[in-house]
Amino acid sequence: MPLETMIRLIDVYKSFGDIKVLEGVSLEVRRGEIISIIGPSGSGKSTMLRCINKLESLDKGAVEIEGTVVSSAGMPDYPQARPAEVRKNLGRTGMVFQSFNLFPHMTVINNVIEAPVHVKKMKKAAARELGMQQLIRVGLEDKVDVYPSKLSGGQKQRVAIARALAMNPDMLLFDEPTSALDPELIGEVLDVI
Repeated sequence: MPLETMIRLIDVYKSFGDIKVLEGVSLEVRRGEIISIIGPSGSGKSTMLRCINKLESLDKGAVEIEGTVVSSAGMPDYPQARPAEVRKNLGRTGMVFQSFNLFPHMTVINNVIEAPVHVKKMKKAAARELGMQQLIRVGLEDKVDVYPSKLSGGQKQRVAIARALAMNPDMLLFDEPTSALDPELIGEVLDVI
């Protein structure tokens, strides 16, 4: 039985001004696969991830998530799905950024439960319980009421992973999750991943 396709890029192009970043990129990721995109700085790895979750628009091509076209440009054979369906499918895709992107004015637990409460409309008590489960999972249950400024880089990245997991995604995209970390912290984040 063939594996279900989770992410498909079809002939994706993306430029920033005169700088061509992605030129005809096609990729298919199936359920259960772990894919690493390796290349030098500036080769388009982060841009590709940002195109997958619509943080960047496409110049040309299409992106499908679990069979739904969530983004397309210049591809009449791949019309984009209705906005509600796009949001639903994007909600199944978690993203962990290299720069953590934690809200500095929120405690660890509030960073983790922000999206389940506001995006999934989960009741705060249920979201807090879920958030605690994810913090235990990443080994940070003792940092619940701490603010990001008091955390190490590795701890911040583990909070970012817990935040992504709290949305119960079908897939996770990691954008260089260890590049901003000191060498001694890399292992703890890779263990969590």
